[in-house]
Parts: sequence; C-alpha cells; structure tokens
Amino acid sequence: MTSAKKLAVLLLSGALSFSALAADNQLTEQEQADGWQLLFDGSSMAQWRNFKQTGLSDKWQIDQGAMKLTGKGGGDILTKAQYADFELQLEWKIAEGGNSGIFVLVDETGNTIYAHAPEIQILDNERHSDNKLANHRSGSLYDMIASPPQSHKKAGEWNQVRIRLQQKQLTIWQNGIQTAAVEIGSANWQQLLAKSKFASWPGFAAQSTGHIGLQDHGDVVWFKNIKIKELK
Repeated sequence: MTSAKKLAVLLLSGALSFSALAADNQLTEQEQADGWQLLFDGSSMAQWRNFKQTGLSDKWQIDQGAMKLTGKGGGDILTKAQYADFELQLEWKIAEGGNSGIFVLVDETGNTIYAHAPEIQILDNERHSDNKLANHRSGSLYDMIASPPQSHKKAGEWNQVRIRLQQKQLTIWQNGIQTAAVEIGSANWQQLLAKSKFASWPGFAAQSTGHIGLQDHGDVVWFKNIKIKELK
C-alpha cells in the first residue's frame, strides 16, 4: 500500500484527523501545545539576518515556500534569537554539486560564522569534491563524526534533519537515522576534536548559548519546515 493510500485509510477510519496534520511551514495543534516555534513560515524571513549584519541579503529569497540561497554572495545567515538547550527540525535540498551547512551555538566574536560553531554538513555526496572524507558527507558532524551512508539522499531531494542539544549532549538525525551523538566537552569530544581541523581553534563549541546558522558556500540550497523547541 502506498503512503498516500495508508494516509487515506487512516483519515477515513478516524485514526488520524486533518487537525493533526500541518502543511509545509506550519505547526500542528500538538506541536503548538508542545512549545514548538516556527523559524520560517513560508512567507517571511523576518527571524533571520546575515552574520554580523542587521539585514538580510536579497540573494536569500522565498521560492515556492522555501528559503532559497540563489547563489554565491548571499552570505551566511543566523537566527536573530539565541538558544541554549533545544530541538531543531528542518528540511534541506541542495543543488547538484552543492555544499552548505547548519550551524549550532553560533556567536559573532570570530571572523566567520563557523569560527566557534559545530556544523552539520549539507552536501551533494556524489558530485562535490568534499565527498572524499566520510565525515564531510551530508548529515555528518563536520570533520568529527561521519554519518551512515543509509542516511544520505541524492542532490535535489528533500532531506529531514533533527538536531537535539540538551545539557551539552548533541544528537543528530538525518532522514530518521541517527548520524551523530556526543557530549560536547566530554573525553570523547576532546578526542574527536583533537583529530579534527578545529583542534587549534580557540573557543570552538565553548559557548553554552548561540544562534542557529545556515551557510553560504556559494551554491544554491533550499530550506523549509524550520522549527525549534526550547528544552527546559
């Protein structure tokens, strides 16, 4: 039975109501009750700005209900708000040969958005030259923990990412598959950090609160269904 037929059966049987469903860039009634907040509603990017800027480049546009970086020069962007413990969900799609990323714990004390912020990689794993290292492929905790190949999708397909940070425990899922789990600052983290490009970067992941960031790596990329829940 196809997914559409299964959904129709559930709706007809009363096991699932239309009120339990949400269109793109909307929250269900249950999500609202649980404290989720939209970071993009499909029509406004008012919750975002460029790194170290007050405004947003016009190369970041809304395209058919998605936030789209239309090309190089749009600049890295971040949420206006900062978050400590949270769960973040979003969907991304990358153009062929493309590269981008999702940052957590972003601050603006360094020269770049990634100076202190761990990155969850976005990549066309088949075509981009950064595919040679397993921990540089999509869904990886960049340069630290490699994502399993079964979590990967081809360029042009939507991917679902879930990121949970609670009491320094960082867990990442891509397309329903856990791709990384590590406690920031733990012995395991320090070992991974020592083997990474960030080993000599002062202040990397040292902050307990920060912005969510999205990367301009010069390639076209789309984001939608971006929502966050702050954890107590």
